[in-house]
Amino acid sequence: MIDKRSWGIALAVAAAACVIVPNVLPPYWVYLAITAVVSSVIMQSYGVIVGRAGVMSLCQMSFAAIGAWVVLRLNLADAPGGFIVWLVIGGLAAVPVGVAIGLPALRIRGVNLAVVTFGFAVAADIVLNANQFPGTTELKTLQRPGLFHTNGGYFVLAVIVFMALSIGLALFNRTRLGMSWLEIRYSERAAAAHGISVARSKLAAFALSAFIAGIGGGLMAGQLGLVVSSNFAMGQSLALFAVAILIGPHNPEGALMGGIFGAVMATILEKLRLPQDLGGILFGLSAIFALRSGVSQTDFTRARKREAAARKLLESLPDKPKEEPKAAVPATESTSLVPPPAPAGDQPALDVRGLTVRYGEVLALDSIDLTVPSGGVVGLIGPNGAGKSTFIAAVSGFLHAYEGTVELEGRSLDKLSPSSRASNGLRRTFQTTVIAPELTQYEYLSIGANRKLSKQEADELLDFFGCPPGEVPVSIVDVGSRRLLDVAAAIAARPKVALLDEPAAGQSAAESLKLGQRLAEVPSRFGVSILLVEHDMELVRAACAQVTVLDFGHVIASGTTQEVLDDPAVMAAYLGTADVPLV
Repeated sequence: MIDKRSWGIALAVAAAACVIVPNVLPPYWVYLAITAVVSSVIMQSYGVIVGRAGVMSLCQMSFAAIGAWVVLRLNLADAPGGFIVWLVIGGLAAVPVGVAIGLPALRIRGVNLAVVTFGFAVAADIVLNANQFPGTTELKTLQRPGLFHTNGGYFVLAVIVFMALSIGLALFNRTRLGMSWLEIRYSERAAAAHGISVARSKLAAFALSAFIAGIGGGLMAGQLGLVVSSNFAMGQSLALFAVAILIGPHNPEGALMGGIFGAVMATILEKLRLPQDLGGILFGLSAIFALRSGVSQTDFTRARKREAAARKLLESLPDKPKEEPKAAVPATESTSLVPPPAPAGDQPALDVRGLTVRYGEVLALDSIDLTVPSGGVVGLIGPNGAGKSTFIAAVSGFLHAYEGTVELEGRSLDKLSPSSRASNGLRRTFQTTVIAPELTQYEYLSIGANRKLSKQEADELLDFFGCPPGEVPVSIVDVGSRRLLDVAAAIAARPKVALLDEPAAGQSAAESLKLGQRLAEVPSRFGVSILLVEHDMELVRAACAQVTVLDFGHVIASGTTQEVLDDPAVMAAYLGTADVPLV
């Protein structure tokens, strides 16, 4: 849900600006105000691709040039529909180009992708310098709509477009696709593990950002009447990209600040008879702040507000009775914690046969067989370097070069991508949890579930795993609780099998034991079978009815939990001796 109070204030401020600016400010300042708002619209395109998706795009002004070219061409041809329709068509015309530029993002990222997008900006610069915009030769300027033909009226139109895009983006950001951009920004692997198509999400971000930039270019054409190539120079894209990193245009206030700073700050300083160096100083201070905090200015401000509200919420909740820490269960008594074996079904939930992984001459996994019965919790243990994480990566599709077969309820997964395997009912967690701090726990559960969760269902999951209330943002949740939240998100999808990679990291001994008991209940309560990779033997005893042990890529033991943990070969693999029992 969007914050209705904040948006009410924003709409009131926008309405006041539409009254004050045209009627109070001198004509030149009205013109500067139009420039600032038009630049803010273009900054919103940076907000999508840079701020939300985390992609380094240096060609947004080239998309704006496409929008301006189409609008001027339609104006020259006296096309039906008028300026507002032309704006939309100009934005749509930039979309296929945005998708084409986004295709390299499916294989490259970071600086390499920035070079590709900058190359397109350079190429667009060359083409624009060699070819004039429509109407320039004929000296036919763009005709504004009747209601907005004056500069004051056009300022109102620019504000309307800016606010409409802001509200539309705020609503879109609450959708699964919109939230998926935040996941991609922080971890493409985690996004794929949640069933998100990284390729589709990236291309959608490029498409939407190109659409918004195209509209911004059309607005610029309406402001100027005619445009020239220097209005969309590649240097403009670089400058606005730098401003986007520092200010955060994925927030409406950030887009507005970026538009003012990037487009009219120098002119404002000149009109106020202030030294131009002041702009450089402000830019430098913003850069230092962004480097120290790791986030943009508007992100930092919003995060502080969210955290303050969340802490107030936590303080208002009644204190829960604290559980007494449980002492470690002696080995001789721990058998009482072992859950009963799952009832044998006609078909296993997960069946892995002959799984072999090679890294050059190194044999990481050698013909591994492992079955997770329907309704069961199976442990996969072994010393460091045994091949456990490699096994999880291969089964979940993050390693394509493997031999053998992986079947989920009898269906082969071998040719499917990680996101397709996740969508088909095979979810996984990672040893290192990476969750976008901007999300609340409710939002993260919805992403993991790949559907809209009811508050009751989400609260049940969070309470079951001992997480804070769902309104609490991830940014103030401790590391141990984030691991539990990650497990809850995997279970929220109701997959056939969940592969949990060391979920107890960051937990105390008592908390780890409690987690084991919860995991043992998951199959009966949520209908999800589990393959658990873990080093904590007490957690394994509490959760798993069966255990498979790897050592140097080979299975050295497999069977019921107690039998396996008492196996001398297993004790030797863990401790180097068979004289000390595993507890």
